[in-house]
Amino acid sequence: MTIEELYKDEEEEGGPPFQVESEITTKPRRIALFVEPSPFAYVSGYKNRFQNFIKYLREMGDEVMVITTHEGVPEEFHGAILVGSRSFPFPWYQKVPLSLALSPRIINEVKQFKPDIIHASSPGIMVFGALAIAKMLSVPIVMSYHTHVPVYIPRYTYSWLVQPMWLVIKFLHRAADLTLVPSAAIAEDLKGAKVAAANQIRLWNKGVDSDGFHPKFKSHEMRVRLSNGEPDRPLIVHVGRIGVEKSLDFLKSVMERIPEARIAFVGDGPYREDLEKLFEGLPAVFTGMLQGEELSQAFASGDIFLMPSESETLGQVVLEAMSSGIPVVAARAGGIPDIIPPDQDGKTGYLFTPGDLEDCLNKLVPLLHDSGLRDKIGQAARGEMEKYDWKAATRVIRNQQYNAAIWFWRKKREELLKPLRWLASCFLPTDTCRKITLPPSH
Repeated sequence: MTIEELYKDEEEEGGPPFQVESEITTKPRRIALFVEPSPFAYVSGYKNRFQNFIKYLREMGDEVMVITTHEGVPEEFHGAILVGSRSFPFPWYQKVPLSLALSPRIINEVKQFKPDIIHASSPGIMVFGALAIAKMLSVPIVMSYHTHVPVYIPRYTYSWLVQPMWLVIKFLHRAADLTLVPSAAIAEDLKGAKVAAANQIRLWNKGVDSDGFHPKFKSHEMRVRLSNGEPDRPLIVHVGRIGVEKSLDFLKSVMERIPEARIAFVGDGPYREDLEKLFEGLPAVFTGMLQGEELSQAFASGDIFLMPSESETLGQVVLEAMSSGIPVVAARAGGIPDIIPPDQDGKTGYLFTPGDLEDCLNKLVPLLHDSGLRDKIGQAARGEMEKYDWKAATRVIRNQQYNAAIWFWRKKREELLKPLRWLASCFLPTDTCRKITLPPSH
């Protein structure tokens, strides 16, 4: 699904006219971001997304306040106001700190900032605080959906919690003025679950740092490290958080069928210890977390990037692998088909049926043994990724989607005031009725 299709029949559905959203906003805005987990301390798929978003909002002249969990908040980040909120560990995943961000201190800081719009990451605990503050201050609120929790729940805890989780998500996003999603597949899931009105669910365009993830970072020394001293062997790389929901156990069956290959897992997470035990006796390397140039080298120094996960809302690491010029073989699930659409399957990367070992091997093995094919696919992938730019994605949100959120918010306030105006018209003079108006718009 394209962005244009998401806008189809918008006005008939009660949404803003397209020209309202696409008008260029030159006046600086004051934007309060509630982000959990922290985009500064917690390494995840959306860390680069939010860091680049903050950077380019500041470049476009907006004032930005970032409320996040208190661990690892830097002293300065592109001139944004940074506010740390005391956090607590998530019971089922101790490395994820959470915070409600609803203390009198936080409320007062946001009130003094006087935001024109509040933007909160969802789902989580902090999004409840963001919603409460938005309602207290009568400010439009946008929620961006980054973690498909209903898919994760059966792997971490009780399956019967899935439906209550959907109810929580519906409560949050129906209260929001606009929902942003990282892929069309997730948009369809949320529409199917009636999480929000279809015309209030929009795409946050994908982006990648094509300078930071580049074939130029290919390193023989890193390849020696990732292959455990056997750089001439075919090398498969997986980068990402090591969680049970990532279907990484599937890769054991893959590796048992291609003993000539080596695999490197770059990243950390709650499933790492179990995964290391599962791969005992197999040629696997676990590097732990890598950052900066080391991470760029890890992407660029492999032969193939293999992604078995079926739960990616987008798959930022897939974008980064393609930008690094190595072929991707990934499960056809979640947001991955947004990155490698059907007409590009076999050209910029390969998709396989989730959980289908034979289908995966049919895509993987030819690449492993044909350096010419790898180069061809890797170059095509790199060329495709050069089209995506974080600044352009930020501009769309700032100049179009925030405008739409404000339009929906104003419309909602107008509808709430209609009964008051009607009641006043019955009992009060006309001049008095005219005074019952909306408070100043943001």
